[in-house]
Amino acid sequence: MEKPKFDTVFFERYAMITLHSILGEHFAHLKNCDRPDLQDVAHGIGIEVTRAIKENRIEAEMLINEMAGAEIFNFNEADRQRALQYGYSYGLIYGSSMGKLERQYWSLALPLKRIIKSKVQKVSDGFYGFFPEFGLYIFSKDNLTQTEIELAAQYTIDLQRDNKIRYSELFISQINQLSVCDLQTQTIDNYPISNDQCNQFYCAAVE
Repeated sequence: MEKPKFDTVFFERYAMITLHSILGEHFAHLKNCDRPDLQDVAHGIGIEVTRAIKENRIEAEMLINEMAGAEIFNFNEADRQRALQYGYSYGLIYGSSMGKLERQYWSLALPLKRIIKSKVQKVSDGFYGFFPEFGLYIFSKDNLTQTEIELAAQYTIDLQRDNKIRYSELFISQINQLSVCDLQTQTIDNYPISNDQCNQFYCAAVE
């Protein structure tokens, strides 16, 4: 089997699986595309997926490990081999450093405020086309408080207040919680993610 290259597909698929599993049928028909990353054209849904972490290798390695449910470490051998073929879990399984391509890729991840500003500008400029329901899905390594999540949602609302094309939802994905921020009604719902679910989502994303 050809080893897939290290790229954004893992995170997009992880986000897609998470949305469907936790939020249900509304997100059952998303497809992994480009501009934006996840699309359901028939139902007018477009979701851009990105990461907001501190710009260093250790943070990146820790995020991947935690996304995999590393605390319970219950991969069977088939799961381990799939993960190794994909190239994400060398640190998780063997404790070794990430490779050069992985370090280069993770250096593109930005802290939360900067990534929100960049993505709001891009959606406003029409870079992702137009969807009636636009979502921004952000993986965060930082353990955000509820107040910080509320501030991130309000920052997004303020930035795009006068924009014609804007995000209607902000998804902040932490290791053990998915926060769904409705930017139109200005409400936030938090959904817990268990270690078992992390492991399930991770293994499905590397299929």
